[in-house]
Amino acid sequence: MTDARLNDLGKRMDSAFDILVREFTGLRTGRASVNLLDTIKVDVYGSVMSLNQIGTIGVPEPRLLTVQVWDKSMVKAVEKAIRDSDLGLNPSADGQLIRIPLPPMSEQRRQELVKIAGKYAEDTRISVRNVRRDGMEMLKKWEKDGDISEDEYHRLSGDVQTITDDHIKKIDDLLSVKQKDIMQV
Repeated sequence: MTDARLNDLGKRMDSAFDILVREFTGLRTGRASVNLLDTIKVDVYGSVMSLNQIGTIGVPEPRLLTVQVWDKSMVKAVEKAIRDSDLGLNPSADGQLIRIPLPPMSEQRRQELVKIAGKYAEDTRISVRNVRRDGMEMLKKWEKDGDISEDEYHRLSGDVQTITDDHIKKIDDLLSVKQKDIMQV
């Protein structure tokens, strides 16, 4: 396995980590943020689209989000998608403008969000481990085919494990920060 292949494994693990970061921005922490609605998908025009592809998201007040839907016929679908999300939001439509007040979070809701964050982190850890497994299988194949020596196999497998451990630590650190953010009143 060359350094290029190790870099490829690292990039695949970085991609999984980037997805986790995006998912975490969608978890509510009690403050309005346009990123809060990033994970919401709406079934429109016969396909599933992100909310930001259907309208403009704004934050006029610290505890209020607005969505200006571009096509009036999509207002009901957007409203339903927001209501059906696991964010606990209750939107109300006013013409093409949807107002989404952010109620104060209860302790129970904060605990639920911490569990959701933990699930996102675990899914990302699994993705990183799957990338490691692919790398290790490739190393075994190369050793079996005689492309690399046994010593090189052990050295490269150690490198793959180091890259994996670094990414798992980044995931755990990000989860810890997000949990503190969610639990902060």
